[in-house]
Amino acid sequence: MKNWFKNIDSNLIRLLFITVIVFAIMAALVPSKFLTMRNIESMSFQFPELGLLSIAIMITMLTGGIDLSVVGIANLSGIFMALIFTKAIPQGTSGFPMFLYIIVGIIIGVSTGAFAGYLNGLLIAKVGITPILATLGTMQLFTGIAVVITKGFAISGFPEAFLIIGNSKILFVSFPLFIFILTTAGISILLSKTSLGINLYLIGTNEKAAVFSGIRKARVLIKSYMLSGILGGITGVIMIARTNSAKADYGSSYVLQAILVSVLGGVNPAGGFGKVIGVVIAVLALQFLSSGFSMLRFSNFAKEFIWGAFLLFIMVLNFIQNRRAAKNIVKKED
Repeated sequence: MKNWFKNIDSNLIRLLFITVIVFAIMAALVPSKFLTMRNIESMSFQFPELGLLSIAIMITMLTGGIDLSVVGIANLSGIFMALIFTKAIPQGTSGFPMFLYIIVGIIIGVSTGAFAGYLNGLLIAKVGITPILATLGTMQLFTGIAVVITKGFAISGFPEAFLIIGNSKILFVSFPLFIFILTTAGISILLSKTSLGINLYLIGTNEKAAVFSGIRKARVLIKSYMLSGILGGITGVIMIARTNSAKADYGSSYVLQAILVSVLGGVNPAGGFGKVIGVVIAVLALQFLSSGFSMLRFSNFAKEFIWGAFLLFIMVLNFIQNRRAAKNIVKKED
C-alpha cells in the first residue's frame, strides 16, 4: 500500500486537492445556483472546448514548443464549415443528402485544422522560427483570414442535424463531453503507447540526445503541430454546433486559459513532461472556477486578471518544486 502511494504523481494529488477546494468554495458561495443539475449539465457542454484546446497546447509543449494559434485555427475551421452549411447546401435538402453535406463540412473543418498545424510545423521545424513567434504570427494570419471571409460578422443558420453535435446528449452524457472523452482517451494512448508519443517526450527531455538516437526531429515536430491543429479543428466543430454561429474572434480568452490549464495540469513548458489526466483534472478545476465567477458576476477584466495571476502563481510554484527536487537528487548522489 505504501509503494502504491509513492507511485502516485504528487502533482496529480495537488491538482485533485485544488479541484476539490475550488468546487467546495464555489458551492459554498452560490449553493442555490452552483449545486444544480442545470449548472452541471451546462458545464458539461462548455468545458470540452477548453479541454481540447488545452490538450492541443500540451502536445506542443511536450516538445518544448507552444501553439498560440490553436484558437485561431478553431475559428477558421468553424468558418469554413459554416460556409459549407450556409452556401453549399441546396434549399430543401434533408435526409441522407443532408447527412453527407454535414460529413463533408466536418471533414473540411478538421482538414483545415490539420493544414494549419502543418504550416506551423513547417515554420518551426524547417524554417527554424521559434515556436512562440511562429504561432503568434499564424494566429494573426488565421484570424485575419477569418475576418476577411466574414467581414467581421457572425455566420449562423446551420442545419438542425448538425446542431445535434453541440446541444444533444447520449444517454446522460452531453455530446461535446462524449467527443472530449473519446478524443482524450485516444491522445492518452497515442502519447503513452506509440513511437510518436515517446519521441515527443524524448525531444522535449533532451533534444540533442533524441537526434543522435536517430529520431527525425523535423518530422516529429510537424506531426505534433498537425495533431494540435486537428484538435483545433475538432474544437471548431463543437464551438459552432453549440452556438449555431461562427465568428473570427470567438473564444479570445481561451489561449491564456488553455496555457494555464496545461501548466496547472503538470505540463513542463520546457518540454519532456506532462500527462493527459493532469490536463483533464486542471480543466475541471478551471471550469468550476469560471462557472462560479460567472454566477458571482465577476467582470471579464477581473477574470483575465485572475487567470494571469493564477498562471504566474502556478509557474512559480512549479519552479520552486522542481528546484527542490533537483537539490534532493544532488544530495542523494553525494
